[in-house]
Amino acid sequence: MPPRPAEMTPSERRRGMRRRTSPAARVAARVAALLAAGALAGASLPAQARKGPPIIRDAEIEQLLKEYAQPILRVAGLTRQNIQVVIVNDSSFNAFVADGRRIFINAGALLDADTPNQVIGVLAHEAGHIAGGHLARLHERLASASTQSAVAMVIGLGALVAASRSGGGNYSALGQGGMAALAGPNAAVQNSVFAYMRAQEEQADRAGVRFLTASGQSAKGMYVTFKRMANQGLYQARNINPYLQTHPMPGERVAALEGMAKASPYWNAKDPPELQARHDLMGAKLFGFLASPAAVARRFPPSNNSLQAQYARAISVVRFGQPQAAQARVEALIHAQPQNPYFHELKGQMLLESGHPAEAIAPLREAVALAPNPALIQIMLGQALVASHDHAHLDEAVKVLQSALTRDPESADAFTQLAMAYGQKNDLAHADLASAEAAWARDDLKTASEIAARAKTRFPIGSPGWVRADDLSNYKPPPRQPSAKW
Repeated sequence: MPPRPAEMTPSERRRGMRRRTSPAARVAARVAALLAAGALAGASLPAQARKGPPIIRDAEIEQLLKEYAQPILRVAGLTRQNIQVVIVNDSSFNAFVADGRRIFINAGALLDADTPNQVIGVLAHEAGHIAGGHLARLHERLASASTQSAVAMVIGLGALVAASRSGGGNYSALGQGGMAALAGPNAAVQNSVFAYMRAQEEQADRAGVRFLTASGQSAKGMYVTFKRMANQGLYQARNINPYLQTHPMPGERVAALEGMAKASPYWNAKDPPELQARHDLMGAKLFGFLASPAAVARRFPPSNNSLQAQYARAISVVRFGQPQAAQARVEALIHAQPQNPYFHELKGQMLLESGHPAEAIAPLREAVALAPNPALIQIMLGQALVASHDHAHLDEAVKVLQSALTRDPESADAFTQLAMAYGQKNDLAHADLASAEAAWARDDLKTASEIAARAKTRFPIGSPGWVRADDLSNYKPPPRQPSAKW
């Protein structure tokens, strides 16, 4: 689970935060991206490098992951960095860090984890990367190589990554051509970088156990998770060169982790039952939304009357079934847990998506009132209020959407709904500005500039809206840095 470099967010571009870097440093960043990508089996880099990974947004799951991460981040001294846990729509078991403020975790990791402690162990490992400053240090390590050596490494590592994809992650599949690209004077640099990355993984493991112990939690989940991953990779490990790996060899890593984990006084500590129940609901929700109805029926047959089984089946029916059947299942969930905000949210979503926005308003208001961090639910409520086409709801729509944007300031959906609300109010200046913000959040800078230029003509000169529109319309992105091609 290596650290990965990330693209700048729109807000960072807006603040002009990109620094001028030397050719060697730029090449180093490119090599770091390749090294990290090579460890993600099956990643589709050409598309994702431009658009980013497919992200899942969900209020319930994000809140649970936030609660999982908080004790770890606190003892790691990372609370001031406002680190977010981001869910990637990928079925494989993986997690990685992109920078000092985000931990990415695949949906597959959440679905495979039987307990909260297993997910918390993964987050502790990734927090170890952030606390150790591993991504920045890796860039420094690569930048210390000569430009000529680094460029040669890019070419060779491009072949390495391509071979690892075609060979199922087996670096021995490179063959003589790829290995030749890494041979000669660059072999020493390449071996040094790989050794450094293996050391980073070992450091992150140790830091993760330390964070778990300091927060009074067991490291058993972390050990079980890495042991399962090691068992899955045993056959492949027989055929690979240990010196061409970015991670320690599976058996050695698990043995070292076992010793550290069992030394903790909290080895046998259990997750609280209520947290386990929420974890089970999270898994059921993910599976219900991501899997086919047949798969949901196999995993949660009618004989299973647990709340998580009912949740998964209700979600599947909401997605694919008849509205009346879906409503009955959702109402049963609400009856079982009237104070669960996410059951009310599901009811509102069902009504909104079935063409009944006015009826969706009441359950979504209830969900917003009950949820601890309701930004995503507020966006859905704003959508229902706007879609009702009732002018009596427009002031409320603007209020809840603006409130959502204070918590989630780069939500294109929130800005889009806000633009529609202002449009229905015939406030064309704010409608244009919100549309420009939505385009900006989608990374469509050309459209954002064009709409912002129009918005600027509608605001009084010097007003806050005029200033913001002027910023968006006159923004000039920095020139793209050259990248290696193969």
